[in-house]
Amino acid sequence: MWKNARLLLIVLSVAFNAAFVGVWASRAVGSRFICSGPDVSQAGQGGIWCPLHRKLGTTDAQWREIEPLLAEFRKSAQATCQDVGRKRIEMMDLIASPQPDPDAIRAKQEEIIAGQRRMQELVIAQLLSEKKILTQAQQNDLFKMIRNAAMCGGQGPMLGLSQNQ
Repeated sequence: MWKNARLLLIVLSVAFNAAFVGVWASRAVGSRFICSGPDVSQAGQGGIWCPLHRKLGTTDAQWREIEPLLAEFRKSAQATCQDVGRKRIEMMDLIASPQPDPDAIRAKQEEIIAGQRRMQELVIAQLLSEKKILTQAQQNDLFKMIRNAAMCGGQGPMLGLSQNQ
């Protein structure tokens, strides 16, 4: 009995940690790197609607190159995020079942991890694409903001784009 209870506690701990990290990551990615929010309604209407790119001092010419890349990235990232979210719900259902199957839970964890890897690959591809368009100074600012956000658990300058660096 204790063995089963201990296994269930470990699985629950992993699940809750994965859920917490997933929520944090989706908020971090969604609100700071995907350029979501109220300004997105301006997409395709001219002008730089992304607060991050406005903060970087992106020129209109740069923005004309970045905006279509960003739109495609947002579409792919949203689909991946929704897929991972569905898998997390499926894992919670497996854990909540009267007789949790540790093998099925582990398999679902692997599916979630694969989805998280796909999201990471999308972000990396987007950063590499934008890096080709941004000036060296803009690149330095972008990566400094990303590093600060990562080091501070999301409490760095990326949290409030109006903060000074």
